[in-house]
Amino acid sequence: MFRRAVDDRLINHADDPARRLAKPSYARSRRRALPSQLLHWIIEVADTTGDDPELDSLIVRLHIETACRISGALSLRPEDLDPTQCVVQLREKGGTVRWQPVSPSLMAELSYHGSSRGAVPGERLLRYRSTKPITDRRYAYLFERIGQHVPTVESHGITVHWIRHTTLRFVERNFGKAVAQAYGGHFDRFQSANDIYTRAGIEEIAEALELLTGEPHPLTDGGDLFWQTSENASVLRADIEPMSGPISLSRAISQEIARANVRAITKGDDR
Repeated sequence: MFRRAVDDRLINHADDPARRLAKPSYARSRRRALPSQLLHWIIEVADTTGDDPELDSLIVRLHIETACRISGALSLRPEDLDPTQCVVQLREKGGTVRWQPVSPSLMAELSYHGSSRGAVPGERLLRYRSTKPITDRRYAYLFERIGQHVPTVESHGITVHWIRHTTLRFVERNFGKAVAQAYGGHFDRFQSANDIYTRAGIEEIAEALELLTGEPHPLTDGGDLFWQTSENASVLRADIEPMSGPISLSRAISQEIARANVRAITKGDDR
């Protein structure tokens, strides 16, 4: 208020009483990366309880793979899915828009979800069985339910944003800061011109995703496919063996990946 009064020349800067006050420091965020076992429990509860476990497991998996914010998931539209290149277009805070790689099986799940629940171009992709688009209230209900089964989630106030911390820590530990920044869409965190010149490309994000999910991704062969249009790009990498190793986060989500693949197979021609 006083700053605006000074800007409007209603009072002199020297007469501003607020300038002598010390600004309170911001409380440090309690959010942090989740242990792999806790993440496994969250996945398990989302996938096996509630009135729409197919929706809830899809939400959790989307956030694990993309580390997106709630706004990015809610703003997804059918036209934001590129099945050929396995990327989704995320629109998040600050008006940022970016293409984010997803695994082929998650892309299949997202495509089927939209088509089976009445999503049309220009409208939200994620929907209830009634075809009504979800809102952020679904997230509140989801983690309140998870907290009933996993007391740690309730006692620590864990939300879906903690999954973002979990995925980005995994990426940073295995691929470095530049890839983690790009993976999280932190385009405003560059400290120097060199940071801009050396920022990670989408093919590097896809490589991190491959290690996370154990699924081959079409962009990891130099990223050439991304620079083609969906209509002209037709070659997908199908000859890569899934990566394996002592990666705790990979093990934590492997069961959900397997379940998604089973769902894809059993749906068969319905897709």
